[in-house]
Amino acid sequence: MKTLGNIIWFVFGGVFVAIEYVVGSLALMITIVGIPFGLQSLKLAEVALWPFGKRVIHNESSSGCLSLLMNVIWFFVGGLPIVLTHLLFGLLFYISIIGIPFGNQHFKLMKLAFTPFGKKVVNNGF
Repeated sequence: MKTLGNIIWFVFGGVFVAIEYVVGSLALMITIVGIPFGLQSLKLAEVALWPFGKRVIHNESSSGCLSLLMNVIWFFVGGLPIVLTHLLFGLLFYISIIGIPFGNQHFKLMKLAFTPFGKKVVNNGF
């Protein structure tokens, strides 16, 4: 079922969302200061391309204070528009019963876009 969900997601906009994240990541990585933010944007692109069957977990090895500081900077520099976009699309998908799984994926992406530092994306299984 997750394969079918990923294919439908990919065809109906997932590839465009992932491309936007990669382009934004490349723009962030132009400067040395933006490299950590660009890497987090690549993490978002990975989940945005094939979201079904992936989950976001807290990375135990991340440093708390630095992750918190980077998440605050991320939120005000570029995270807020991403969070609001995923919130809007998630609510739009919740209008129909068929769209609820896709709305859930947007809410998962929204949660990751809210605080990407200190998070890790893992597969649920095969």
